[in-house]
Amino acid sequence: MTTATSSSYPPPPPYYRLYKDYERDPASAPDPPPPIQGAFPLFGATYTTDVVLPTLEDQGVRQLYPKGPNIDIKKELRSLNRELQLHILELADILVERPSQYARKVEDISLIFKNMHHLLNSLRPHQARATLIHILERQIQRRKQAVEDIKK
Repeated sequence: MTTATSSSYPPPPPYYRLYKDYERDPASAPDPPPPIQGAFPLFGATYTTDVVLPTLEDQGVRQLYPKGPNIDIKKELRSLNRELQLHILELADILVERPSQYARKVEDISLIFKNMHHLLNSLRPHQARATLIHILERQIQRRKQAVEDIKK
């Protein structure tokens, strides 16, 4: 009968030796790899580092709201929401009266959802900016409070 020794954790990767002198000389560590620029493959799909929201037309979806940079997103979302409610009511009627013809109405509802989702995604940069501003304002407030506490 043989006794096998096993470890709770696997051994470290071999590149840990590159950092053996790091505590004495932090500059001895290798530089990180440069950031990826342009397109790159990942899990069989090609991605890009450009942050661009593809249009609905690029995705093969019909756009239900007007095109252009100066659209009132709030108004268009309300309009799409009303249209969605109407289509859901019509779907309920169709399911009661003609259950075999529901597929077209479900496609219409899916199209409305895709348009609403696209409009909401176009607001993501504004949301990120507002969140960052809020976080920075809270940091400033906490630091001012800490200074006041130290002065007291």
